[in-house]
Amino acid sequence: MAKVLITSGPTREYLDPVRYLSNASSGRMGKALAEAFLTAGHEVGVISGPVEITYPRGCRVQYVTTTEEMLAAAIELFAECDGVIGAAAPCDFRPAIVANDKIAKTGEGLCLRLVETPDILAALAADKRGRWVVGFALETRDGPARALRKMQRKQCDLIILNHPAAIRSDETEITAFTPDGGTLGTFIGSKKDAAHRIYCWVEEKLLR
Repeated sequence: MAKVLITSGPTREYLDPVRYLSNASSGRMGKALAEAFLTAGHEVGVISGPVEITYPRGCRVQYVTTTEEMLAAAIELFAECDGVIGAAAPCDFRPAIVANDKIAKTGEGLCLRLVETPDILAALAADKRGRWVVGFALETRDGPARALRKMQRKQCDLIILNHPAAIRSDETEITAFTPDGGTLGTFIGSKKDAAHRIYCWVEEKLLR
């Protein structure tokens, strides 16, 4: 039995006390992956951003809001795990300055300076120590090339390419890439069935 960490859902980066940057990730893929690994008899921990779904009973769930919070929680839990699947969609940017009060309209518009947030999966992979790392790459163009570059940069053992149409949908299309540039195949269907396919790829290549 393996101990598996799954990151899931979006994160939020606040501009002021009531407004934030985020994305439309629903956490459905993270939930489906948790179900697939639990069904196979593995121990699952989920670190999730704000979502409306409910994760399956039997997995340990920790909720966070920001990318920094997700990173800190992931580092702590990854120390106990055999591998991680980065299914979350962390916000890649945050405001350089967060206003203490709600930003009021002035009629002159507003310019925001954004800075990059930490790369959670790359930070975990930098200290793998024999553990495996599976990433996701959601791309709008040049998907395979971008996924392969992301896999190398993040030191992933597998990376799953998916598409924007999967956001907030129960359906998805995924392709799994290996570090040598090869593929394990493409799957089109429900996220539940896609999660099972990902489990099979992980079992075949990474679970020992």
